[in-house]
Amino acid sequence: MRPTDNVRFLKGVGEKRAELFRQLGVRDVGTLLSLYPRDYKDLSHPRTLLEAPFDRPCAVKLKVTSGIKEQYIRKNMILYKFLASDKETDAVITLFNSRFVAESLEVDKEYIFWGLVERTLLGCSMSAPEIYETSEQRIIPVYPQTAGLNSKAIGKIIAGALSACELEEPMPQRILESFGLCDYKTALHNIHNPRTKADITKARNRLCFDELFFLQLGILLQKSTRTKETKIKITDRYLNEFLSLLPFTLTDAQKRAITESLQDMQSGKPMSRLVQGDVGSGKTMVAAALCYCAAKEGFQSVIMAPTEVLATQHYTTLQKLFEPQGLKLALLTGSVTKSKKNKLKTALKSGDIDLVIGTHAVIEDNVEFKNLGLVVTDEQHRFGVEQRTKLSVKGEHPHILVMSATPIPRTMSLIFYGDLDISIIDTLPNGRQPIETFFIDGKKRQRAFNYVKKHLDEGRQGYIICPMVEENETVDLASAVEYHAKLQAEDFKDYSVGLLHGKMKPKEKQQVMTDFKEGKIQLLVSTTVVEVGVDVPNAVIMLIENAERFGLSQLHQLRGRIGRGQHKSTCILVSDYSHGDTAARLKFITSTTDGFKIADEDLKLRGPGDFLGKRQHGLPELKIADLTEDMDIFRAAGKAAKEIYLNDPYLELPENRVLRKPVERLFETTRQFGCN
Repeated sequence: MRPTDNVRFLKGVGEKRAELFRQLGVRDVGTLLSLYPRDYKDLSHPRTLLEAPFDRPCAVKLKVTSGIKEQYIRKNMILYKFLASDKETDAVITLFNSRFVAESLEVDKEYIFWGLVERTLLGCSMSAPEIYETSEQRIIPVYPQTAGLNSKAIGKIIAGALSACELEEPMPQRILESFGLCDYKTALHNIHNPRTKADITKARNRLCFDELFFLQLGILLQKSTRTKETKIKITDRYLNEFLSLLPFTLTDAQKRAITESLQDMQSGKPMSRLVQGDVGSGKTMVAAALCYCAAKEGFQSVIMAPTEVLATQHYTTLQKLFEPQGLKLALLTGSVTKSKKNKLKTALKSGDIDLVIGTHAVIEDNVEFKNLGLVVTDEQHRFGVEQRTKLSVKGEHPHILVMSATPIPRTMSLIFYGDLDISIIDTLPNGRQPIETFFIDGKKRQRAFNYVKKHLDEGRQGYIICPMVEENETVDLASAVEYHAKLQAEDFKDYSVGLLHGKMKPKEKQQVMTDFKEGKIQLLVSTTVVEVGVDVPNAVIMLIENAERFGLSQLHQLRGRIGRGQHKSTCILVSDYSHGDTAARLKFITSTTDGFKIADEDLKLRGPGDFLGKRQHGLPELKIADLTEDMDIFRAAGKAAKEIYLNDPYLELPENRVLRKPVERLFETTRQFGCN
């Protein structure tokens, strides 16, 4: 049997169970063998009752010392109670509706009990433990399961697959020797059927290495499939002209990002570059410089933004800069009328428009360009790889610039953007003041409201971010509307209070933002729709309700809406979680405005799921590796992958051909990497 064979052909599976396996992401024998245990029950070294931890299940060896009492509680609920002892301490054992188990137990016989040992003043007890014969003192894998397919059944089927499947070693021997890794067959057997904890560690190290090695090799191979040449060359000859248009001086970090991009754009190869910078760091001006140079060289550019509010803001900003220089701009969003869209598309196709800024509307099939030279995607994390690709194929190998203000830990940048060269803007524009952030509980809310009013009375503006009730847009929307009405009627009745939320029509959103920018709205009550791209320099105060419900990076993004002018700005986090991990997390964000430090902390607290579990990145999901724990393995695997890529970027050497199938399997595609 081969890894590519359908799982339904395994003994004990069939069509019905194959469908249940599909719910677990298992389609063939290979994906079954990579359905790794999520945990283990270690029965190999049982403890005494007093040695048992108080907060997690464990194995204890106990002798049944009393008869079993049957107790009817209600219909369909029967308890079975008895005493068991480890010779030093007794425990009351309770089973629920387990007649067969209860009747099979023998008095004065020892068993292994797996469960949580509870200790109170009345003594020790265990509720509904799993009970094993002492001959089963082993380590039992625990698998992800689904209704109709439990962990025990999965383990039995995997054991059969391991015996029946012909396993090929996917890693060159030289790599195994260099990094002290066990062979693949041993790793699989030991991860699914370990004898000792050392077996698990050794197997896990090998399988984590494989996963992180093939992930990084696959990303690197994307670079080798980039088009080698492009006729689009955009030089720096018009850069000083652009800089002279600005009423301010760019930071050194902005200039460096522009220089690095222009070097790419005149190299004869298509640029694929990420400009990553903290909120308010000035990424838009980097894109503007490149679009200006492209237009002066006779090429069209497109900027795709995730929301109409942000697209319109970019359009307004760049229109003031570009149109006095004779360049033509257009705004293409979903709310543009059909007749205007048709005229705009005709002008784009004929080359009459130098720069179009829009939302997803720019990737529609009937949007065509005469001479597309530069593709810019803003807030890249909100777009999928496919969308970025769909936009770039509208030109003949155009340059690609990706911008992201979402802080990503530096250690994870390669995984997210391994196919891109990276420029980091690590300084704020001149004159920007760091945002002061405070954490208070709900008892001080009224004082905080008074502090907000103080700023409004001084002619400044502010935001109040609505409490997030739950991850349910409809419920959150109702909460936002109700909260806005309460603030306008009570606490801020003498001020103009606006409301912004994701369910508003584009024109309604734009009108609210226009009114806010023009000062007609003093206080904007908003959901997290305001998180991206809203730029009102006069807004200097933000209060975030239920701050504990937001991730650190999201809180950082939100507070980035203030501090965009010359005035001192303040963000107030309101939460009644004043103790424990939640409070520590909120106190941490008050101590720094460095988005990368915040992202690193967010990664530690929440794990990589929020960063890597998003399928829009076009990356495979990690099944066993954990980047919060396995960074040493990640670096070692990256070193090995890079060495192979540099020496053999197409995996053509005989000793490297073995690597093709695992890369293809991990990414579930062959076209992406040119591995035929």
